[in-house]
Amino acid sequence: MLQLRHAQPTLDRLDVHPLVITFEGQQPAREYVAETHPPWPVLVDTDRQLYRAYAMDRVRWRHLWGWATMAAYWREARQGRFPRVPRADTVQQGGNVLIDPNGIVRVHHVGRGPADRPSVDRLIAAVVSARDIPL
Repeated sequence: MLQLRHAQPTLDRLDVHPLVITFEGQQPAREYVAETHPPWPVLVDTDRQLYRAYAMDRVRWRHLWGWATMAAYWREARQGRFPRVPRADTVQQGGNVLIDPNGIVRVHHVGRGPADRPSVDRLIAAVVSARDIPL
């Protein structure tokens, strides 16, 4: 999410409106918002209907605690940012879905672990390509 925050001026210029979706309950979501102050709405999907709709099931343990995840946590820790202690299901897959204003899915990425996300550059390129506009 930090990379998206850094790209906020570009996202604003491209009229892109991210949403954060969590399967945790209302209270953990409120605590997350209070702690991180995301610039986007946070939606709660405790029934995981959106997760299922986009084929985000259970992550494999080797991806959950693999080298990519440990490297991502190490990079964050070096900058003074530490992950929250998980309170909920740590094997729920996450991902990124980019839907254009016409309802067409432009990017559908199901993460194999916490560190597996498409680059912000890939997301922005998908927006630019879909709209056929100069960056």
